[in-house]
Amino acid sequence: MNLRDLEYLVALADNCHFGHAAEHCCVSQPTLSGQLRKLEEELGVILFERTKRSVEITPPGEAIVVHARRVLEQADALRQLAQSYQDPLAGPLRMGAIPTLSPYLMPLVLKPLNKCYPQIKLVLSEEFTDTLLNRLGKHEIDAALLATPVEDPDLESIPLFDEPFWLVHPRGHTLSGKKKIIQSDLDGTDLLLLSEGHCLAEQAMMVCHMQERSAQGDMADLRAASLETLLQMVGAGFGCTLLPALALKTASARDKSIIARQLKLPDTYRRVSLVYRRTFPRRQALEAFARVVLDNLPDTVRSIL
Repeated sequence: MNLRDLEYLVALADNCHFGHAAEHCCVSQPTLSGQLRKLEEELGVILFERTKRSVEITPPGEAIVVHARRVLEQADALRQLAQSYQDPLAGPLRMGAIPTLSPYLMPLVLKPLNKCYPQIKLVLSEEFTDTLLNRLGKHEIDAALLATPVEDPDLESIPLFDEPFWLVHPRGHTLSGKKKIIQSDLDGTDLLLLSEGHCLAEQAMMVCHMQERSAQGDMADLRAASLETLLQMVGAGFGCTLLPALALKTASARDKSIIARQLKLPDTYRRVSLVYRRTFPRRQALEAFARVVLDNLPDTVRSIL
């Protein structure tokens, strides 16, 4: 038994398909299948039930995969630890970020990061919060930029900044003549939200104290996959939306058909943090990344550190 065998085991458990698992491990399907057969013979148990149509993991296989993941995580930690003693700032830094943050924050960070720390090779992925947390637990990424609190004893967070929400409404909307947006204005406003999977919709409703609003009525079926689409819908007169401050400088946000209004209400912001595993040995690289982020934030957000 070796680490490569365990990688094959975990890959097949995750994919339940020999072809996909082999592709993930960059080997041929016969190689992966043959090694797993040898592993089953060595362990003396059947790890997978195989038919022509499906591959299903057995109960002993499930229990063994749990330990295999731990072994692979510890092996990865050993490699990372050895690298950290050489130079913690050198090498790839696999960073994840949510879709409502990455397109607006990363353009502010990439060039300064490369200038200050050219030895850090940032590898960026953009996915939903749940997917990033799952990948973080599997050691597929090193850290993630998230805007929701994480309660996991295996993870730690570096709070970076508070990002206020702005109300965006069409030009000529009934709110156009108001000098100040108050809570009652939000209560009576049709809000356009992002589609399911985005944490921003729930955050916006919660921080603006509208979590009890029913998901019914004319706006219930109008949900967008991106902030850009939301802004286009607002510009077309379909309603209003809440926009995180970093997105204000996008081309759509400067569209003459819409107006962005700052909310003068308490706690109408989301906190962005850098989340990572407690066992990640290159904390210095994460601290360097955090410094670059904080040094390049616009004045529309509030730095925490």
